Amino acid sequence: MLDRHQSIADLVLDHSECAVVFQRHRIDFCCGGKLSVEAAATAKQLDVEALVGELSLAIAERQGFPQVDLRELSTQRLVAHIIAKHHEYLRRALPFVRALAAKVSRVHGDHNPKLRDLATAVEELAAALLPHLDDEEQSLFPALTVEQPNREQVSKFLATMMEDHLTVAKILQSIRTASDDFTLPEWACNSYRALFSELKQMESDVFTHVHLENHILLPRFSS
Repeated sequence: MLDRHQSIADLVLDHSECAVVFQRHRIDFCCGGKLSVEAAATAKQLDVEALVGELSLAIAERQGFPQVDLRELSTQRLVAHIIAKHHEYLRRALPFVRALAAKVSRVHGDHNPKLRDLATAVEELAAALLPHLDDEEQSLFPALTVEQPNREQVSKFLATMMEDHLTVAKILQSIRTASDDFTLPEWACNSYRALFSELKQMESDVFTHVHLENHILLPRFSS
């Protein structure tokens, strides 16, 4: 039986398949992960029982399929996983999506002015994330994986990480708003469709990425 009083961050840690349900309802399980399932539903004006039902179904459908518990990884292995799965993906995807958003805005912006806002938000996302990846790989991660981490230095780096995450969360909300929750008009061309597909995938990846850092990595070094 799903505990509606469990935090949404802990629920995703226990059952990663619940992430897609929260994403569908624009529930931030990363920076807003301390909310309980019930509180998150209330904040989004969702029926609590309906949300619990969706989450329970996602868990039931996943049963029987092995799931790696990333909480069991050492810090070194967790950092390596974040870089290989999430950082490398973003370094490949962000330049492509940024160029695609600019193209779609240029071609279809007169028809749908929100596409100009979307292109601006995507540019802001790239400007926020790319330096963030560099900072983590050059400063934060080395500081975390030495034999005896400098607690004062680590605390400073982690505070910067959290500030960056909050900035990224706000930009992702802007992208959702400008794209009308990735809703495609009937007249959307292939580039338009590709852009929304890429953005939806990127949002999911960033949420998972930030979730791992906020709720597995950070607690290991919090006093």
